Amino acid sequence: MDRPLENRTAIVTGASRGIGRAIALELARRGATVVVNYHHSAEAAQAVVDCVREAGGQALAIQADVSVLDQAMHLVEQTVDTYGQVDILVNNAGTTRDRLLLTMTEADWDEVIQTNLKSVFNCCKAVARPMVRRRYGRIVNVSSVSGLVGQGGQTNYAASKAGIVGLTKSLAKELGPRNITVNAVAPGFVLTDLTADLPDDLRRRAIEATPLGRMGNPEEIACAVAFLASDDASYITGEVLTVDGGLVMHG
Repeated sequence: MDRPLENRTAIVTGASRGIGRAIALELARRGATVVVNYHHSAEAAQAVVDCVREAGGQALAIQADVSVLDQAMHLVEQTVDTYGQVDILVNNAGTTRDRLLLTMTEADWDEVIQTNLKSVFNCCKAVARPMVRRRYGRIVNVSSVSGLVGQGGQTNYAASKAGIVGLTKSLAKELGPRNITVNAVAPGFVLTDLTADLPDDLRRRAIEATPLGRMGNPEEIACAVAFLASDDASYITGEVLTVDGGLVMHG
């Protein structure tokens, strides 16, 4: 089996379920040692680690609320202490608190911005120094098509994901001279826990608006992330790769 990420160490935030879980498993399948970050779901995170180890790979679960800078710093420090390096960072941790702006509370806004956007700042800040020292790094941030075109009832979520796009492009310019690439993926409608409770009408309309005529699956997002994390993408930085079945097209 081709293992293009062998001898690389990757941190995946929010990796205990959904897209994060799929990303962790795909990076491991391609040879990376994977740190499975989680906030609350210790059992689910350990299940991901067990899957990696059963397949012959290396993995470790580390608890951290990456929306808190000190905990994000500790996550990276623990990874470097354990494996000697961190080559790949995938910022996937996220949440939703969907409601119309008229009924959205300040707490709804703050939690989504803190979890989805500030966590990316925190983790990027934490890995920047060790990556700069080694003059190598791959950072992949998980945004969303909602951050590109907006979505009613998701002003907080769309703002957080649009912020990730701006952060990605700016950081790519800062870190490019040090051989560190920074890219983002923007998934469309994907079958995860976050979309499982979508009303049937909204699900139907989303599928009808998608040229491929279906929702995506986490593994399809994971493959895009793994590509951007590999040396096959060594001349790509500051880009946003939409993985959405054609839902959002820019002409």
